Amino acid sequence: MSIAIIGSLIGGIVLLFMFIVLSSYVLLWFQALVSGAPVGFVNIVLMRFRKVNPSVIVQSRIAAKKAGLEMDPSQLEAHFMAGGNVIRVIQSLIAADKADIPLNFQKACSIDLAGRDVLDAVRTSVNPKVIDVPNPNLGKQTIDAVAKDGIQLLVRARVTVRSKIERIIGGATEETIIARVGEGIVTTIGSAKNHKEVLENPDMISRVVLEKGLDSGTAYEILSIDIADIDIGKNIGAELQATQAEADKKVAQAKAEERRAFAISREQEMKAQVVENQARVVLAEAEIPKAIAQALREGNLGVMDLYRLKNIDSDTQMRKAIAGDDDGEIGPLSN
Repeated sequence: MSIAIIGSLIGGIVLLFMFIVLSSYVLLWFQALVSGAPVGFVNIVLMRFRKVNPSVIVQSRIAAKKAGLEMDPSQLEAHFMAGGNVIRVIQSLIAADKADIPLNFQKACSIDLAGRDVLDAVRTSVNPKVIDVPNPNLGKQTIDAVAKDGIQLLVRARVTVRSKIERIIGGATEETIIARVGEGIVTTIGSAKNHKEVLENPDMISRVVLEKGLDSGTAYEILSIDIADIDIGKNIGAELQATQAEADKKVAQAKAEERRAFAISREQEMKAQVVENQARVVLAEAEIPKAIAQALREGNLGVMDLYRLKNIDSDTQMRKAIAGDDDGEIGPLSN
């Protein structure tokens, strides 16, 4: 008896669970039916087995139907199983239809699966958005450029863009627009004769940059480029000249020091050469007594000749002493 009661309880719980589950499917089926966008009950049940959220499919089909768009549930399921955002795609199709923008389901799915926000693209196509150049969120507040007169200008610009649906897939993003506009601003200011010319005609920057066709290959169409602010920065030209002058000064000092070191080295070499020559003289004078002795032995020099040489040497020493030459040098014949 107890086993029968337990079996009955289990059966009742199972039936209650099945009723709750089936009732949710029934509610979805009935909601789709009364909304004029019917989806088969069996199909709704099988969606769960295909790992598809039936609520998303039914709600998306109902929203599309109310907006006057006919969506095949199988297409919605296929996009869901591909990892796409079905609700976002349907919302973008509805927004595009109301704004009279050509966008079909396949194109919207492709944009969504490419990782782009298809609804944001449609909204931006209807309501253009403004991009700050440079992007302050990246920590840079101004575009810095230098005119030909060396004066730095700090510029902030605002670019108004509109999405081009046909270029969303494969088109460059906002970062490319910011980089290209920044490059155009730097080039335009750099080609200006002086900074006053830019300050007097800031619209010159916008005009020149727009003529470059910077939106080519991007997902946007540039509508306008407006210079929000322009300030004077540093005198880069003067700073560069000062830096160059300091560098030239150091080079000149280095060359002068090199010449001074060479002169000192040359002086020391000459002094060494003088000492060497003096040593050679001393050696040569040391040979004189030897030569005299040799001449006496060979009879080529007499004693009287030797005395006369000594007298001449003594006379020379005396004359040097009288003349103030007190270097103390002694002639070779003094001995």
